[in-house]
Amino acid sequence: MDYWQLRRWHRLTGLVAALALVPLAAMAQSSEIDQLKREIGALRKNDQERQKRLDTLEREVDRLRIEAENAAAGAGKKAALDRAVEEVRPPETAPPSDLWSRPLAGGKIRLIDVALVVLAVGGTSTATDDEIAGLQAGGHDPNRRGFTLQQAELSLTGAVDPYLTGEAHIVYTSGGVELEEAFLTTQSLPHGLQLEAGHFFTEFGRINPTHPHAWDWIDQPVINTRLFGPDGLRAAGFRLGWLTPLPWFSELHVGAQNAREGETTVSFIGEEGIGGLPAADTGARNLGDLLYLARWNNAWDLTEDTALLFAMSGLHGPNATGPDGDTWIYGGDFKLRWRPANNFRGWPFFLWQSEVMKRDYAPAAGAILRDWGLYTQALYGFRHGWAGGLRWEYAGSRGQSVGGRQSEPLRDDRYRLSPLLAWYPTEYSRFRVQYNYDLAQHLEPDDAHSVWLGAEILYGAHPAHQY
Repeated sequence: MDYWQLRRWHRLTGLVAALALVPLAAMAQSSEIDQLKREIGALRKNDQERQKRLDTLEREVDRLRIEAENAAAGAGKKAALDRAVEEVRPPETAPPSDLWSRPLAGGKIRLIDVALVVLAVGGTSTATDDEIAGLQAGGHDPNRRGFTLQQAELSLTGAVDPYLTGEAHIVYTSGGVELEEAFLTTQSLPHGLQLEAGHFFTEFGRINPTHPHAWDWIDQPVINTRLFGPDGLRAAGFRLGWLTPLPWFSELHVGAQNAREGETTVSFIGEEGIGGLPAADTGARNLGDLLYLARWNNAWDLTEDTALLFAMSGLHGPNATGPDGDTWIYGGDFKLRWRPANNFRGWPFFLWQSEVMKRDYAPAAGAILRDWGLYTQALYGFRHGWAGGLRWEYAGSRGQSVGGRQSEPLRDDRYRLSPLLAWYPTEYSRFRVQYNYDLAQHLEPDDAHSVWLGAEILYGAHPAHQY
């Protein structure tokens, strides 16, 4: 075999070998592709599983978020209702320890809280001191230029046993010392009942049942002074409350008290007749000579931060003009309270409170004397420790007084506008500045400007009031 034949043979052999390797390479490549496909499929399967897991986790997160929001909303609504309930019914006393206790007749008298509240005010007015006495006729109002001790109130509250608590409030003013309230309250009567008995403020409206340190403004509304007297309507008697089964907070109060308590029952058998009418002391002859109360309290949640309280009240009893004289007093009141759930120590807040009331004083002989009035006030806590507000009042009458209605400070037509700024350094102190613009028929000229600066100091832990 020559050289050229040998060279062709080598080429042919190489070509055959190359052709033989092509299927092997193709087979190897196909196997690699299949492996890659299997890996891609596995990755896709893993991704699908991960996505399903992510979807499941997202649904779980959404469920937990919704439950948390509902729980927060429910808690906010409960808190709003609790605040509303506190407005119309004082909480039960649950002291951590006794200040003093003594066994008595199988029970245990326990002194829980002792507190002293001092209120003082100073200021000036364009009215004279005699005119101020007519403009500021409330027993705890600033009543002259210069300084006035509104009151120093010593309060004690305690529990005899799980069934009864007691309160006593002793007040000192420039007029002397008096026992303002002393009463017992049941804590565990069945069927939503509660009994209060003793000497206490009549639960008519929002201002009358409360003490001056619980008022937002320095002085008492004009219409309250006219209908309930300088020191408010209070007397010995009882009050029965019933928490109704209605789907909202709803409580009925009925009660009976003495109608013959002098300066604390001025619209009934007081020391003098209304409008200068002569008074006749007839005494209490039967149950018809008592003073009777009916009141209906209600509270609703408007939002999780806002609560509304609404109530209606009625009073009936004899008056001082004779055996056939009687008096009716009726009215309505509401309070709107806003405070966010995330407040800081109670701030910010907004309070809007109003009362309207009317008296029909029917003497034993002669025409009925009708007196009515209202106040509306709004207080805004705009930053921690500070609040500002505005109060507007009106009082009017029909039926002539002896000597003329227009000249009588307690029956003429009156308007008052009162801006207020309050500072609360702590929960134990408060300072207020209040301006009063009075427009009254009995004044000459018929208007007056007054500025009052009040200070309030609390010593001890004060027992609960119907704030």
